[in-house]
Amino acid sequence: MSTDDKRVREFAYQIWESEGKPEGEEARHWEMARKLAEAEALAPKKSPKASGSKTPAAKPVAAKESKVANGKAGEPKAKAKPAAAAAKVTPPGEKAAAKKPGTAKKPPAA
Repeated sequence: MSTDDKRVREFAYQIWESEGKPEGEEARHWEMARKLAEAEALAPKKSPKASGSKTPAAKPVAAKESKVANGKAGEPKAKAKPAAAAAKVTPPGEKAAAKKPGTAKKPPAA
C-alpha cells in the first residue's frame, strides 16, 4: 500500500467518523477522500522557516513576571477561560438557537 493509499484511507475514515459513522456512504466517502488526497499532494510544500510558525517561540520568564494574584513568585499565571460565544458552536446545517431577551437593568433607587 502506497503512502497515497494510506492517506486516502485516513481521510475516508475521518469523513466517516465526522458524519456519525453512517452505513451505505462508503463510495461517497472514498471519493471525497481521494479528492482531498489529490489536492493535498498538489498543494505547494512550504519549508518550516518560510511558512512561519503559528505558535510563538517560548521566552524564558523571570520570577517577577510570573507572579499570580496571590503574590507567589515562580507559579504560572492562571489561564483565561474561553469566551462563552466560542463554546456555542452551531454545526453546519443546523439553525442557531434564538437568543433570549435580556432583562432590563433597574435604575438605582434615589
